[in-house]
Amino acid sequence: QVQLVESGGGLVQPGGSLRLSCAASGSIFSIYHMGWYRQAPGKQRELVARITSGSSTNYADSVKGRFTISRDNAKNTVYLQMNSLKPEDTAVYYCNAYRSPLDYWGQGTQVTVSS
Repeated sequence: QVQLVESGGGLVQPGGSLRLSCAASGSIFSIYHMGWYRQAPGKQRELVARITSGSSTNYADSVKGRFTISRDNAKNTVYLQMNSLKPEDTAVYYCNAYRSPLDYWGQGTQVTVSS
C-alpha cells in the first residue's frame, strides 16, 4: 500500500512558476514509476509527466520544455517544476504511483493560472 500526498498548488499569474511535491509513504518508493496527471473542469484526466523507477522521463507535448519531473528516492518524493505557466494549465494535479498491477493516487492539488 502507498499513500500519496500532494502539495505546492496555488494561484499564479501567467508566465509564473510553481513546484508541486508528492510525498509517498507505506512502501518501497524507489520501485514505483511515478506520474503527474491533471484534470481540468469538464475534461478527462490526462498525463502530464512520468518518471520511471530508473528515472527515464516523458512529457505531454503541451508541457514539453516548460515542466520538469524529478524524484528523490531518499525523501520518497516526486516533484513537478512548472515554468512559463499558462491559463490552460489550470487544473487539479494528481500524483500517481504504479507498478503493475498496483496503482495508487493522491487526493490532488489545485493549480490556477490567472491574472
